[in-house]
Amino acid sequence: PFAQLIFCTDAIAVLINTDCIKANAKSCGECIQAGPNCGWCKKTVSDFLQEGEPTSARCDDLAALKSKGCPMEDIENPRGSKQVLEDREVTNRKKGAAEKLKPEAITQIQPQKLVLKLRVGEPQTFSLKFKRAEDYPIDLYYLMDLSYSMKDDLENVKSLGTALMVEMGKITSDFRIGFGSFVEKTVMPYISTTPAKLRNPCTGDQNCTSPFSYKNVLSLTSEGNKFNELVGKQHISGNLDSPEGGFDAIMQVAVCGEQIGWRNVTRLLVFSTDAGFHFAGDGKLGGIVLPNDGKCHLEDNMYTMSHYYDYPSIAHLVQKLSENNIQTIFAVTEEFQAVYKELKNLIPKSAVGTLSSNSSNVIQLIVDAYNSLSSEVILENTKLPKGVTISYKSFCKNGVNDTQEDGRKCSNISIGDEVRFEINVTANECPKKGQNETIKIKPLGFTEEVEINLQFICECQCQSEGEPNSPACHEGNGTFECGACRCNEGRIGRLCECSTDEVNSEDMDAYCRRENSTEICSNNGECICGQCVCKKRENTNEVYSGKYCECDNFNCDRSNGLICGGNGICKCRVCECFPNFTGSACDCSLDTLPCMASNGQICNGRGTCECGTCNCTDPKFQGPTCEMCQTCLGVCAEHKDCVQCRAFDKGEKKETCSQECMHFNMTRVESRDKLPQPGQPDPLSHCKEKDVDDCWFYFTYSVNSNGEANVHVVETPECPSGPDIIPIVAGVVAGIVLIGLALLLIWKLLMIIHDRREFAKFEKEKMNAKWDTGENPIYKSAVTTVVNPKYEGK
Repeated sequence: PFAQLIFCTDAIAVLINTDCIKANAKSCGECIQAGPNCGWCKKTVSDFLQEGEPTSARCDDLAALKSKGCPMEDIENPRGSKQVLEDREVTNRKKGAAEKLKPEAITQIQPQKLVLKLRVGEPQTFSLKFKRAEDYPIDLYYLMDLSYSMKDDLENVKSLGTALMVEMGKITSDFRIGFGSFVEKTVMPYISTTPAKLRNPCTGDQNCTSPFSYKNVLSLTSEGNKFNELVGKQHISGNLDSPEGGFDAIMQVAVCGEQIGWRNVTRLLVFSTDAGFHFAGDGKLGGIVLPNDGKCHLEDNMYTMSHYYDYPSIAHLVQKLSENNIQTIFAVTEEFQAVYKELKNLIPKSAVGTLSSNSSNVIQLIVDAYNSLSSEVILENTKLPKGVTISYKSFCKNGVNDTQEDGRKCSNISIGDEVRFEINVTANECPKKGQNETIKIKPLGFTEEVEINLQFICECQCQSEGEPNSPACHEGNGTFECGACRCNEGRIGRLCECSTDEVNSEDMDAYCRRENSTEICSNNGECICGQCVCKKRENTNEVYSGKYCECDNFNCDRSNGLICGGNGICKCRVCECFPNFTGSACDCSLDTLPCMASNGQICNGRGTCECGTCNCTDPKFQGPTCEMCQTCLGVCAEHKDCVQCRAFDKGEKKETCSQECMHFNMTRVESRDKLPQPGQPDPLSHCKEKDVDDCWFYFTYSVNSNGEANVHVVETPECPSGPDIIPIVAGVVAGIVLIGLALLLIWKLLMIIHDRREFAKFEKEKMNAKWDTGENPIYKSAVTTVVNPKYEGK
């Protein structure tokens, strides 16, 4: 079992070592980038590497390096780590409490800044905590479509300011509101460009304002009355086509933070319309082909470049809304619900509400949409450096956990609820220049974020301690670092002893041939600088070695399909066996335990133990321990007659008992319970035999360590008693009588059944009898009747 355990351990090591060995690392830095389990032995060349082994053999699994004789203090195996630089606790406070915190003093995400040192293939994990703070400030910007179809809606929005201030006051004590409006690009064919229509785009006696693209009417303010006052002065406008230029307005609201007055708090944009929207590409209808630049172009609160830049694309809009942490609420009429719900699926942290025909329900719509948005947290990270991956696992309310994409979010979060995320960051390769990188993780719609500085472990510590132009590297032709030479340009060899011009020299090849052989490096390697560098096999656990690569660890004798029978190590094509094993294939066990017979003797004293198997010298005996004898009597049968004559003075050896049966000591016991039981040190046989009187007698036979035989016999045999005649006779008689009575009863029953059947048959025939009712032919009536032939009945 011990040998099997060693073999299995080696097999596991093979699986682990593969990546490290296949990397063919020439330096410690290359080695640690091959995998998280790879280490580099920096022990000096003469102490560690065998003849013929390349420098890359220093890179291997940690357990393999240790087994090769590299002490742990000489193994370079840097590990990744994490360090939290800023870790403010999330804010705990109640609405209306005495303290009045500035928005930047409120913390909803923890930690805020940390450093991760990443080694290739080794993930670093940290926990991120998020808690919705109560009484968190809110900025809400109301962006309204002022095309003619929204005329009745404008009347209701004019009083929205104070009413919304009251309603939102139930959620936060720090609420600000702003207002903006949009219509369409001021070019054909979106609007009519005739002078009259530019002054008043509406028909009839309607007094409408000139069309415009986007106008910031009121920057964010906490004065609800001012909102009512300025919105009350707004007039409806008009355009020609059905879709509106709302995307131009949303882009300006997102990027013009200074003019709008956004703070680093919860930012809500309410987009109110009863029509569809134009997007990137539609500008070609008006001759506008320049893509939207995503920059602010407000002059005197008016968007001035609508005729110059095309509408933004949806993806561009998503990017700017996300960058500026703006959550969008689409308040649209029933007719366009389907369109804006599709748009909502493309814009993270957005909601859609059904606007009544005159916007009378807009306040409740905003409150419901805000509650829906704020009850869900979704984590988003900035662009990752090449080769870096990130994964999330969420620990939400009520024990709800998720991974992969769903691991980024938690839903149904109320104010004061705390949720946790477990984040893994893994580097799969080192950056080309090894420079540090920074990524950020934040909840969508929130300004707070976690800043993560990524530092990559691409070099070993010992490389910084290297000695340039070291004498150990053939007169200074390389840098001696981490126990090996890193050759200067133009030099080659384990010790940089050759120039690249000498590599293929025939003089050098002569040093790589054995005496009386024409094979270079035994055809198992390359001759580099007069030294053999053995080639690697596809199975990385199989290794060539030796000065001429003449040795290997896989061409030894096998047993049971295993090299060295799994009981030794193959070194230079010869098996070095583990203790208690010998033979060319280590298939001969020196353990004598399998040869031990039941009497404690090796091979029952009738053979020799060879390789764990008995070779029986007595031809009568066979079996794994020479205890089987087909022609021999058993112990009990062999000593039966002697025990019988000595204990009971009877049997075949009664006359010769004193001569033939005195070779054992006999002890009498009262009952079978007093006989010796198994468990004593001497081999013991329990016997049950029958004597000449057909009585059973019991005894045990054992031989002690001094060779003395001991017999213990029960002094009273068990004799069978005669049969009891009276019960047997009575039983036989009773059986005969009972059987006779049973037979009579059966016969009587059969007769009764037969008679009843015959009587029933008679009754049936009697009922079926029919008697003849015709006249008797012998009978003559006494009356004679004569008819007059002349009588005609008159």
